[in-house]
Amino acid sequence: MFKDVMKWNTRMSVVYALGIWTMVGSYAYIKYTSPKEDVSAPVEEEEPDDPNKHIYQGKHLRSVVIYKKDFVPYSTRIYNFIKSFSEGTDSRPGVASGPGQGDK
Repeated sequence: MFKDVMKWNTRMSVVYALGIWTMVGSYAYIKYTSPKEDVSAPVEEEEPDDPNKHIYQGKHLRSVVIYKKDFVPYSTRIYNFIKSFSEGTDSRPGVASGPGQGDK
């Protein structure tokens, strides 16, 4: 019984190793024998006249987003709000808060 288990274990190890090495070899073969794509020069996009106008262009789509003047994204607003809690009084000279802070 024990020898049968050892034979089965050995066979499955060989099958597993053969499968893995076949997969690795196939990937290497395709990677190194496939034609290389030409890398084209980056396309210079013209700057819009209005700094609040952003143009996003894809293969099949062109989107123009116009932001309000002095627009601050919500993610930046939330970040600044949370950041205000972690800032200590050391960043604001001349402001004393809390017990013993005015003695410095």
